[in-house]
Amino acid sequence: MNSVPSQTRRPILLGLGIMLVAFNMRPALTTVGPLLERIRAETELSAAGVAFLTTLPVLCIGLACTLGPWVIRRLGPDRGVLLSVAIVALGSGLRGLGGTPPLFAGACLAAFGIGLSGVLLPGLVKRDFPGQTGVVTGLYTMVLCLGAAAGAGLSVPLADRLGGWPTALALWAAPAVLATLAWLPFAKARETVAGAARPRSLWRDPLAWQVTGFMGLQSSLAYIMFGWLPLVLHDRGLSAVDAGFVSSLMSIGQAPAALLVPSFAARVRDQRGFAAGLLGLCILSLVALVYGPLAWALPIGMALGAGLGGLFGLGLTIIVLRARDPGAAGNLAAMSQSVGYTVASLGPLSFGLAHDLTGTWAASTVLFCTIATGAFLCSLGAGRDRYVGKA
Repeated sequence: MNSVPSQTRRPILLGLGIMLVAFNMRPALTTVGPLLERIRAETELSAAGVAFLTTLPVLCIGLACTLGPWVIRRLGPDRGVLLSVAIVALGSGLRGLGGTPPLFAGACLAAFGIGLSGVLLPGLVKRDFPGQTGVVTGLYTMVLCLGAAAGAGLSVPLADRLGGWPTALALWAAPAVLATLAWLPFAKARETVAGAARPRSLWRDPLAWQVTGFMGLQSSLAYIMFGWLPLVLHDRGLSAVDAGFVSSLMSIGQAPAALLVPSFAARVRDQRGFAAGLLGLCILSLVALVYGPLAWALPIGMALGAGLGGLFGLGLTIIVLRARDPGAAGNLAAMSQSVGYTVASLGPLSFGLAHDLTGTWAASTVLFCTIATGAFLCSLGAGRDRYVGKA
């Protein structure tokens, strides 16, 4: 039997490696929300402390993104991905020590690795799959959403079976270790770009800022839901297990949209219609979950997930489409995610504080809708068929 030529086998293996890395880009974030009540009870965290626990990891993602261009120049994107997923494994395992300091430190460390990998992957897709950017972006975004769903849905059952939330959280280091080992051959085999020329700065580019605004604000919607949806549903009367199950279904609902939206959006010249439809779906779904009948929580949660997953895939696709080459894609990814996730980190904090101050979820819902409106305004520029860095 003839062996598969290396030219064919290598992209396939590289694509599988990207999928393994992508799977580990959300469980460190989605595993905490369903366990918040237990964490609060055992650590005696205040409401503000819980808000910071859901906010600091997102802020760390933004801070990590600022290092993306430096890592690409010093290590190369392939070794950078290896470093990032190893950091995720270390941070996830650290949470197993129990107590408040390891919980916060592990969450922030894992988020740092997530942010770094998020900056590096769009450039890799642009470099290694130039003719299939929409398909590959959709695939790894779908796998990312499946990882988020696994984290949200399994955290409570694992805590019940393993005797507590620290062990359940630490267990998510295992798939990150597997991804680290799987990526090791690519980091050894591929050339680095140490000493490469710095790409053109985008900080004065209006289009880059529009992409950044869209990426940050739509991400804020997702992180609000990752951190607070289980508690919203629990307050409405669902058990912790059922609330976690709805949150898991929300993450599962992200996967089909995360796969399909990038594939279709990459085929058209203008992505503004996609943004408007997906943001409208998110607003309607959250309002229905907060004020509608709980009997409809499962399908509405999946609809919310479809909106959030589609928006995330659309954001990553826009980054690739608005860049002429891999260097510009990496530079735009670094800017849009460093600033964007820093802005996004304010969403979960503000959402929680609004509830803490008013005692209801009404003000928090209004805040969510306001953020979605801001994302739509940014998409009016970010979705147009132009390139960043044009003279």
